[in-house]
Amino acid sequence: MDKKYKDLVIIGSGPAGLAAAVYGKRAMLDEVVLEREMIGGGQIVTTERVDNYLGLYGIGGYELAEKFKEHADALQVPFLETGAETITDCGAYKEIKLENGDTIEAKAVLLATGATHKKLGAKGEEEFAGAGVSYCATCDGAFFAGKTVAVAGGGDVALEDALYLSGVCEKVYLVHRRDEFRAAKTLQEKVKNTANIEFLPFYEIREIGGTETVEYIVLQNNQSREERKLEVSGVFIAIGMEPQSEILKGIAEMDERGYVKATEDCRTSAKGIYVAGDVRTKSLRQIITAVSDGANAVASIEQDR
Repeated sequence: MDKKYKDLVIIGSGPAGLAAAVYGKRAMLDEVVLEREMIGGGQIVTTERVDNYLGLYGIGGYELAEKFKEHADALQVPFLETGAETITDCGAYKEIKLENGDTIEAKAVLLATGATHKKLGAKGEEEFAGAGVSYCATCDGAFFAGKTVAVAGGGDVALEDALYLSGVCEKVYLVHRRDEFRAAKTLQEKVKNTANIEFLPFYEIREIGGTETVEYIVLQNNQSREERKLEVSGVFIAIGMEPQSEILKGIAEMDERGYVKATEDCRTSAKGIYVAGDVRTKSLRQIITAVSDGANAVASIEQDR
């Protein structure tokens, strides 16, 4: 088993992780970024268009992720294509066991693993994943051109997905368990004014069915318990995110949803362990705030050395 020694191990290569890597290089830290995916970048790689990253209006999410990676590569940031399996707090250093069997000892660890899509838990959801069930409208919407689909959720992402799909699909059912949305008012107005989006309040998807691909969904009204079957070719699930914080359970304090507790300095309750980006407690989860976290985390790491 190979063992390495580093000043800083960064777990994850989304905007937070790569920003930290750039600032770590500038601070002359001996660092390494762990990323199990061949293409990192976090959630932005599946975002069709980014309109709110300063100076790069309208850039594609994948293109922006590439620019982040190119910046890190220009500074010769080292990457390992593997994930972290466990972190052991050994006091003055942390021992990180990697999925490839190696071990790294580091003075500081930065968790920047982000969050992943929540599952509905409906019958057939797992069975039809990739065969009509999707968690990314901008990735898979084109496959449903001219067809009828359903979107589950009531937040910004759900309404954005419904609006995007309305330009591709013949009809979009927007299924939400409440009669009010959590989304921005501007998005709500756009949805109301889009003719081929039908809002179904108080409904929940109980079953997703078909033969080889999705052909229908079964809804249940959570007020009247009435059931309704709709013919759809696709189901897009946008009901929120789950933080990828499992590796710090029992090590650092978390809130009731599993987000690692930290303020703007990105320090956790465990000395030498830091968090940045969507995996930490924060009021606004955006690309620009994730990048800010990466810089702040390295500033804290330098102060704590």
